[in-house]
Amino acid sequence: MNQTGLRIRKRDEMGKTHAFIIRLAAIALSLVVCALIIVAVTHLNPLQVYGGIINGAVGNNRRLWVTIRDMLVLLIVSVGLVPAYKMKFWNIGGEGQILMGGLASAALMIYAGSHMPDWLLLVCICAASCAAGMIWGIIPAFFKAKYNTNETLFTLMMNYVAMQLVTFCIVYWEHPKGSNTVGIINSAGEAGWFPKLFGLRYGLNVLLVLLITVFVFLYLRYTKHGYELAVVGESPNTARYAGINVKKVIIRTMALSGAVCGFAGSLIVSGASHTVSTSLAGGRGFTAIIVAWMSHFNPFAMAAVSGLLVFMEKGAVQIASQFGLNQNVSDILSGVILFFLIGSEFFINYEVVTVKKIPEAAK
Repeated sequence: MNQTGLRIRKRDEMGKTHAFIIRLAAIALSLVVCALIIVAVTHLNPLQVYGGIINGAVGNNRRLWVTIRDMLVLLIVSVGLVPAYKMKFWNIGGEGQILMGGLASAALMIYAGSHMPDWLLLVCICAASCAAGMIWGIIPAFFKAKYNTNETLFTLMMNYVAMQLVTFCIVYWEHPKGSNTVGIINSAGEAGWFPKLFGLRYGLNVLLVLLITVFVFLYLRYTKHGYELAVVGESPNTARYAGINVKKVIIRTMALSGAVCGFAGSLIVSGASHTVSTSLAGGRGFTAIIVAWMSHFNPFAMAAVSGLLVFMEKGAVQIASQFGLNQNVSDILSGVILFFLIGSEFFINYEVVTVKKIPEAAK
């Protein structure tokens, strides 16, 4: 007698509408589970807690723009990681590249703030931050291309080197003396600060991030370089057979990846905090990895994922003060939502089917 069993099989392809419905269902289920957790742990009305999260993230104009500002930083770091990951170069050094970009921005603000016009200073800050991040990306790329070193460990260790360089500079730049902090740079004249654009405090941030995101999207999809890095990612041997210089592609791609992540440093220092510290990156280099993977390396899909994560992060502060909860409660809720979203990818890429098993005696 034949028996039936279950088997996991990779889907050929799923339509975008069907995939969107599955992800939407995953979010709905995650909110139900979060509500159960809230009731079980805090004994509060889940709708009130959700309302607190919304209020903390977009409750007024200032909170809305702070959320957008931080979303833009996470988005641009995620966009910076995409070229490397499409090439299957596992760049875990986003944190270090952000730090170096921020360090270059702070140095120009401190030493050149009073010696050049604002527009030229801003151009130099953006260029220097990109160059600093680029150098920090090229170093591990060179050793990977030349000596086939492990890029994951190399880029990870570069993060700690960058942190020590920032610490070293803070000793010389600390203000006031003995505070072990730099303080707000150029607070009087705001030299090197991103100016308002269209009357918006973070309007220039939005414009620059949008331009870079579109550029990376077009670069990956429609240029020869984008095609080459995709081929190298699929098979370096095939790339060599096709006449592609694999070493050159590795270094070039990581130069781009590092430059974009380095620019994020200027976005933080010149466009937001106006100071520099070892916590400048704030873990965004690692969070961006999640954003990139969940978005399937689509720069525009990253905007939605980045927005969700920053939305929950900002809401955490509000519910912590409003309901007297530990801020980690929101981290738990974010984790549940991410778990369901990542789990939904299984049902998008695979399907569970029933198969008939033939007993051994019948073979």
